[in-house]
Amino acid sequence: MYINRLGFYNDELVNLYKHLVLPRMIEEKMLVLLRQGKISKWFSGIGQEAISVGATLAMQDDEWIMPLHRNLGVFTTRQMPLHQLFKQWQGHQDGYSKGRERSFHFGNKAHHICGMISHLGPQMAVADGVALAYHLKQQQKIALAFTGDGGTSEGDFHEALNLAAVWDLPIIFIIENNGYGLSTPANEQYRCERLVDKANGYGIMGANINGNNIVQVYDTVKAARDYCIRKQKPYIIECETFRMRGHEEASGVKYVPQELLEQWSKKDPIKNFEQFLIAEEAITEMEIADIKHAAKAYIDSELKLAENMVPTVVDTNAELRDVYADRIATYSWLKTVKNYQNLQDFTKINTQVTTTELRFVDAIKQGLFQSLQKYRNLVLMGQDIAEYGGVFKVTEGFVEVFGKQRIRNTPLCESAVIGAALGLCLEGIKSVVEMQFADFVSVGFNQIVNNLAKIHYRWGQHADVVIRMPTGAGVGAGPFHSQTNEAWFTHVPGLKVVYPSNAFDAKGLLIAAINDPNPVLFFEHKALYRSVSDQVPEAYYEVPIGKANLVKSGDDITVITYGAGVIWAADFQQQHPAISLHILDLRSLLPLDYDAIKAAVAQTGKVLLLHEDTLIGGIAGEISAWISEHCFTMLDAPIVRCASLDTPIPFSTPLEQNFLAKARLKESIDKLLSF
Repeated sequence: MYINRLGFYNDELVNLYKHLVLPRMIEEKMLVLLRQGKISKWFSGIGQEAISVGATLAMQDDEWIMPLHRNLGVFTTRQMPLHQLFKQWQGHQDGYSKGRERSFHFGNKAHHICGMISHLGPQMAVADGVALAYHLKQQQKIALAFTGDGGTSEGDFHEALNLAAVWDLPIIFIIENNGYGLSTPANEQYRCERLVDKANGYGIMGANINGNNIVQVYDTVKAARDYCIRKQKPYIIECETFRMRGHEEASGVKYVPQELLEQWSKKDPIKNFEQFLIAEEAITEMEIADIKHAAKAYIDSELKLAENMVPTVVDTNAELRDVYADRIATYSWLKTVKNYQNLQDFTKINTQVTTTELRFVDAIKQGLFQSLQKYRNLVLMGQDIAEYGGVFKVTEGFVEVFGKQRIRNTPLCESAVIGAALGLCLEGIKSVVEMQFADFVSVGFNQIVNNLAKIHYRWGQHADVVIRMPTGAGVGAGPFHSQTNEAWFTHVPGLKVVYPSNAFDAKGLLIAAINDPNPVLFFEHKALYRSVSDQVPEAYYEVPIGKANLVKSGDDITVITYGAGVIWAADFQQQHPAISLHILDLRSLLPLDYDAIKAAVAQTGKVLLLHEDTLIGGIAGEISAWISEHCFTMLDAPIVRCASLDTPIPFSTPLEQNFLAKARLKESIDKLLSF
């Protein structure tokens, strides 16, 4: 393998070698530990070290990198303490993820490394968000994301590249083409001659290089970094390499032809670089031996440190606590009582506060507008939200006030946009993402439930992203624009799910969601946008997330509901004054206000759980189970659920009205009254 020194001085070449040989020697030690049963799994990067090491050395230490399984060289080159890495790999509680994750599924903000998830594509969109943050802050920095040849077939790959190209983001995408996706060879994965050719389809510059040549990797990434900063554009580098061991150790390499293994063993990045250094008289064989001896001593001493640890102590409270980021701990400015009190809770309206009657949609608009005024680091993203103002005109006029840098139209790539929102968080920028319709969130589902929701529990990184979800039926929009799919997300620890029923709550809960350091799914019922209005304080205020609201006190039946269900119950009460309903508006579905639920059950002893969602798998089932477990002695009748039909939502008005839970509300109430 030919290596050109490209003008590097001897000491620079030796420095490259020291960084290159360390991850190889660590891996060799890890394989020993695997055989000894001291670690449970290992994804080997042997044969690919030059890519991780060369790329990381070409970056600034405070620029974010998004590595994958085989990028140990990223972690070692960023000089993460090896004993801490050993603890991480052995699943110890004082590792980087507190024993909650394995191998490289963790990140560390101090070293600007963002932890991967097993779904390989989402990392690239997160890097988009980091690069956007650098661009918005006018910093001369770039982000770098790794993917493999297999990952280039995923939709997230295409979405991330397209978003980076359209938004002119300073980011490098590195494709480690090692010829196999687990056991599937390249000729069964794609038909283009080279993976870098995909760059042309997005208007992105790219290069194909020898990934086993650390000098070429370093020089190419460094030049690409300069290009990205100078042009404020993305760049793709395809690094041709080979995985000398199995996808993970249990897989083996029986599916690889022996002649291919022999061919690539001759291209080993370390052996060839050693030969080059000796030929160039940059180093001697004795000096190479000394470097390896020092590396071995370092590895052994760090492993010994890692062995001195206490057994895991299981603390259920700590496990539950770490699912969510604490607001005061996350935002340093909240640590002063004075600033914290500026966020007022207007749940009980002060009669001296100036209010204006606003429609539901206008209250949301005002909450967004005031939040944009408060946070200069808040960005809105969504399809058609800039000049057009969104399909529901919530953001109409915003772009003229706040500009297109903060009110950002997006391509049709929900997954990439949600991933980018997470990337913005890494650099301290808040975001609100608008789903054009809640139904469309399904194509961004992975980013929400596996990336946003789990990141704080996994490695302590908060994700203050709000996803606005125009939801619900009653507007004749059919099965792909009318779903009320909140129950999809109430099962996911780490998310918060909010669903207001009126303009006052809509504004206050939206502000609270934006102030929260955790990801919040904010459901806005489309049928309520312009059909309900309330007196809404003109001031900036919060309605606390996780607190239900007693809409009306009554004696006959407790109706526990949210969203449009609150309007249906109130309308029923007005039309049937002889029946006394006790109406509780949950407002937040995750977390639930169990104290309020218990008090509401105790009020009447007869409980109707009402929601627009379909019956099977709806949140009413969970609430019903909780009431049965904790409030059984308070009940005077079986719990009744009133929900929509277990069918997709039909288009025609008569069919839609029959579908909705409202059509069976009187029947459900009569059933309870009969007990």
